Amino acid sequence: MRKFRAERGWSQERLAEEAGLNRTYLSAVERSEQNISIDNLYRVAVGLGVESWVLLKD
Repeated sequence: MRKFRAERGWSQERLAEEAGLNRTYLSAVERSEQNISIDNLYRVAVGLGVESWVLLKD
């Protein structure tokens, strides 16, 4: 998720807005402090314009 966000030059705040999620939640997910639900993974993927499975690689 961080890689795709960085490639777009987006802040966590921007991705949070695009995905309709809280920035602190996304930050915790990026730092592996919180697990992401399938529903929220889908929301992030839609926000980034990628397929959900792509976010699961690596």
